[in-house]
Amino acid sequence: MNQRNFIPSEKKILEIIQRQKAFFNSGGTRDINVRIKKLKALEDKIQKREKDISKALYNDFQKPEFETVVTETSFILSELRYIIKNLEKWAKPKKVKSSLLNFPSKDFILSEPYGSCLILAPWNYPFQLKVSPAIGAIAAGNTVVLKPSEYAPYSSEIVAEIFEEIFEPEWVQVIEGDASVSEKLLEEKWDYVFFTGSVPVGRKVNQAIAPHLTPATLELGGKSPCIVHRSAKIELAAKRIVWGKFINAGQTCIAPDYLLIDASVKTEFIEAVKKEITAAFGEHPKSSPDLARIINRKNFERLTSLLHNEKYIIGGATDIDSLYISPTLLDEPGLDSEVMKDEIFGPILPVISYTSEAEIEQIINKYPKPLSLYVFSEEKKFSEMILKKFSFGGGAINDVIVHIANKNMPFGGVGNSGFGAYHGKYSFDTFSHKKSISKRATWLDVPLRYAPYNGKLKLAKKLLKYF
Repeated sequence: MNQRNFIPSEKKILEIIQRQKAFFNSGGTRDINVRIKKLKALEDKIQKREKDISKALYNDFQKPEFETVVTETSFILSELRYIIKNLEKWAKPKKVKSSLLNFPSKDFILSEPYGSCLILAPWNYPFQLKVSPAIGAIAAGNTVVLKPSEYAPYSSEIVAEIFEEIFEPEWVQVIEGDASVSEKLLEEKWDYVFFTGSVPVGRKVNQAIAPHLTPATLELGGKSPCIVHRSAKIELAAKRIVWGKFINAGQTCIAPDYLLIDASVKTEFIEAVKKEITAAFGEHPKSSPDLARIINRKNFERLTSLLHNEKYIIGGATDIDSLYISPTLLDEPGLDSEVMKDEIFGPILPVISYTSEAEIEQIINKYPKPLSLYVFSEEKKFSEMILKKFSFGGGAINDVIVHIANKNMPFGGVGNSGFGAYHGKYSFDTFSHKKSISKRATWLDVPLRYAPYNGKLKLAKKLLKYF
């Protein structure tokens, strides 16, 4: 790893922001064709360096190449192609129906960039979650300062290299460093802030930008439930849950955080999960090339502390030297236990049985609104009841995680799991201010609205019924 980390001083940070503001004010980001050209260059560069990206993620936490390609590089390349194809159309003024109150007029909405954007990216998907919001900000015509997590240094380095080769620093600048650098950045005034990370840090970010009234998107997390109904196809549910929970070693914000299973099918489900874990990772998961590691010692110790005094159904093996935690299922932990207090963010899945819908409601409502919710059921009425009864960011029926892959749907949280959304056109919209314009004609001017108002109220009330 090259020692090229760009960790600027407070003075340098201010210079970067001022230079980017000047570039933005000069109109340097406004030309749609230039934006598309830059995004195409980014697409080409990612394709050429895909192997290097996979190697960087492996060096950070032994992420399998297959997972890197499927969940990181291919995801971003697909996003880039979609945005490049549609950007010109999205950026055009959008005509809307005029109001009779403003007759005669032509009304439209202009999408304009906010200006200087700060993107604070996490470590768990260290390519996708850096590059995806940056693409949206660039497509919308903003300048970007991107601060990656220091926990994934190899990934941060290659992202910095890629952006430096394509974008002028006054347009996009990657700034590396620890949490103190993020704090310095948040002290400055930004036009938009995009943060992905934990709920506690999200609160700090929100507090830091509040004095400036800075608009923001916070992509957080929470305890995302996964419900397995008695009508579910048990073997298929087990296969899909094992995949979604243990991909990236469980370090996924939308992974199932805990399982709620109908007591009548619990034994059958557990046996199916055991088979699927063996099928995926072999008899000795530690030797599997398809299971990533925990990102660092700090997170390893946090996760292993959650295992204390819990009953294992499957797994429980740990090795601090290799930062390995085996795929683990816990049997009926208490709702107030340590493992059930906060988002787990690792390869540990608590299994809690229920016997009634009231129990499901009691358990899910004990925790803040989650980022995701999943339900496995062949009974349409049950699935519909779950979707209507509980508030969550997004989710799936009879699968997990897959909703994130559809560019036609917004991805984001609600309440404690965050606010704002992105992906596809929603990324462009998130980083664009929607400016409403009425262009009034001058060949007619109805005198009703002007003072003096004497004798006009009755007529005005009649006319306003139609608006």
